[in-house]
Amino acid sequence: MGWLAAGGTYEVALVEGQVVARSASGASSPAGQVTTLPAEIRDRPEVHELQRFAEWLERHAAECTAQVSHWMVSSLPVPTALLAQVWPDEAWQAALRDIVVVGDGPGEAGFLRDVDGSGGLRVVDLDGETVRLACRTVTMPHPVLLPDLEELRSFAAELGVVQGVDQIHRATWRKPGDLRAGAVSVKEFAGAEYRSWFHLSSRVTSLGYKVSGASAVDRIRDAGRIVTASVDMGNPFTEEKAWTGSLSWSDQDGRRVLPLTDVGPVAWSEGMRMAAALHAGRTVTADGAE
Repeated sequence: MGWLAAGGTYEVALVEGQVVARSASGASSPAGQVTTLPAEIRDRPEVHELQRFAEWLERHAAECTAQVSHWMVSSLPVPTALLAQVWPDEAWQAALRDIVVVGDGPGEAGFLRDVDGSGGLRVVDLDGETVRLACRTVTMPHPVLLPDLEELRSFAAELGVVQGVDQIHRATWRKPGDLRAGAVSVKEFAGAEYRSWFHLSSRVTSLGYKVSGASAVDRIRDAGRIVTASVDMGNPFTEEKAWTGSLSWSDQDGRRVLPLTDVGPVAWSEGMRMAAALHAGRTVTADGAE
């Protein structure tokens, strides 16, 4: 983006998301750039327009990241034609680049590096080869569904991969194979103490989850089925402090609690991830005691 005249003395531009100014007389010299906006041009329309544009770009980038994260957590098939349409946008590229995609065939997987106009995807596979995937749709699997996850993590470290959407380094939990028949809840992360119920609810929303009634909830798509993971938060009107309770899973409407044996791998991992994050935010005293 070029520089815009802001009165007769300064020019302004958007640089790395910030509105900066420079002297119009020294426009060709980087030394003329200033880090803060001079008071005399802060209210000029050119400055306000750039600030609004910067805010829009920030929201747009967040929306792109959220959409790609949704595709990944849900392991939804994404048309390659759609990826071709959005790829020229830098915000979409930042969210999509180096995410692991899987095509139609068993060996069609790798880190996404480029998308051409016809929907062809160039990926780096686990052999370090750049290959082209030509398929109608791809998935961006939840990491718990990736059979070569540890190998992908090691290879990503060698390549210096930094994903815009946390996929291969996302915390995962695998469902134990020895669950008790009839069990409907997990208490591994229960009992985390917070200063108040409202402190706990603030932690829930800051992590991107929702508060429904007296529970922290996360709705998860797992193998085409919507499952609601819930962590009990207690009653905000009965206690001065608050504690997290057990974790359970229910159907889409939250009316029927699912036996743990019926919880799918993605729903299990994401539910445990929520419970662990709430436990990690518990109140800790100055001496380190909980």
